[in-house]
Formats: sequence, C-alpha cells, structure tokens
Amino acid sequence: AALATVPELLGPALGFVGPALGAGAVGVRIKEFAILRTSALQGCSYCINAHTTVSLDVGLTGHEVRALRGETALEEAFVLAAERAMIGWIDALAGATGAIPDDVWAEARAHWAEHELVEVAVTVGATMFLNRFATGLQLPTSPQVLERLTAEGLS
Repeated sequence: AALATVPELLGPALGFVGPALGAGAVGVRIKEFAILRTSALQGCSYCINAHTTVSLDVGLTGHEVRALRGETALEEAFVLAAERAMIGWIDALAGATGAIPDDVWAEARAHWAEHELVEVAVTVGATMFLNRFATGLQLPTSPQVLERLTAEGLS
C-alpha cells in the first residue's frame, strides 16, 4: 500500500515530508540521527532498515548505526557532547510523552541553535508519521535493502 494510491494526499504529504527529511541547516549526519533513532524508538522495521543503509551512505559507521538502533551503548559510539545532546533531544521527542525534561532542553540548547532544534523536531515528527504509516500498512523491506543489510552485517 503506497501513498500514491491516494493522489489527493500524495502531494500534501510530500510537500511536508520532503523538506522535513531533506537537506537543512543541521546537515545529513544529524538528519539521519533523527530519522534512524526515531524509527528505532518507534519500532518501525521498514524505516530502520531503509535508513540504516542511508545512514551508512552518508558516512555513519556501523558502530554508530548500531547505537542509534539501540543495539549498543550510545556513549561508546558518540563522544562529541553536541551529538550526545542532539540524541538526547531526539530521544525526548520520539521516545517519551509529555514535556521535554529541563536538563535535556538545557543540554540541547547549550550545543544547538533554536532553528536547528526546530528543524530536528520537525524531522522527528515527519519520521513518526512515516513510521506509523509504514508499520500500520505493513510495508515490506525491499530485497535489495535486505541484501545490503546482510552484506554489512546489520540484518
């Protein structure tokens, strides 16, 4: 089931999702942090699989990918305080409900400008929409992606 089967929704959805997931002020590395980590927290295997390959393509290491997927400790994969702060921000947005804890907010603001946090928040929201869409409609991972994951030892 693809969004293209409902043309009246396709245009508006792509008009939001395209810019939200596309290039921006934070760069592709941080965008993929947001997309892959959110997908892992939401348990969307389709998006985890697809964005594992994208993450590798934009330069994340296998160790970083495994950490973002929740398979290894984040602290071991990410040493930069700014990256850790961003992952904490993503976790608070995608993996919890209610208000963002004050300490998470303060740490994120210590390392990132407001427009960068807004951009990542929108990316997380768009990713959560796609996670629910893909999971709800049981979208299968393509054979090509599965082959790549196996070749990378990430299946």
